[in-house]
Amino acid sequence: MPISTLIIQSLPVLAQGAVLTVKFAVLSMIFGLVGGAVLALMGISSNRSLVFIARVYVSLMRGTPLLVQIFVIYYGLPSIGISLDPTPAGVIALSANVAAYLSESMRGAILGIHSGQWLAAYSLGLSRRQTLRYVIAPQALRIAVPSLSNSLISLIKDTSLVSVITVTELLRSAQEIIASTYQPLPLYLAAAAVYWVLCQVLEWIQHWYEKRLALPARH
Repeated sequence: MPISTLIIQSLPVLAQGAVLTVKFAVLSMIFGLVGGAVLALMGISSNRSLVFIARVYVSLMRGTPLLVQIFVIYYGLPSIGISLDPTPAGVIALSANVAAYLSESMRGAILGIHSGQWLAAYSLGLSRRQTLRYVIAPQALRIAVPSLSNSLISLIKDTSLVSVITVTELLRSAQEIIASTYQPLPLYLAAAAVYWVLCQVLEWIQHWYEKRLALPARH
């Protein structure tokens, strides 16, 4: 079969896998951002116990392979009575992993704001929570966007790892076609091309959002 024909015939299956990949990425982004924000706030807390917990969590998630984390959640947890279907197991693993990276980006951005901003807000009668929400967070967001975006773009590629727990996302869809056609090179290249397009879309969104955040500063 000609390669062009093979790719055209495989597109519907690859498209279905790409949709599931996007679903995984979006859910993991949402939960990862929420988890990252919580961890970042714990990391700058005056409570030493919260700081310690956040640091240990980040160290564990950044210091162990994502593939191992997926195996622990999907294959390991049933041994203690917690069984998860492949989809929620994959989302939890990806979210838990990316949250650690996002939290460090957020924490670093917050700590990068000059201490005078805090003091000025306190002098106006704002509480610590109000200062963080209305003064520090908007400035920190501008600093953190590039780093956050890089982590989220990497997340798109990391979704390929959930294929090991039988989730039929983009990579596994390509592998299933390969199993019946015995044409690995063109199909793996096609899958890589789809991943690249998805990452390019996110990169475009990143640049657009950076420009939008920069607009108020010009006036």
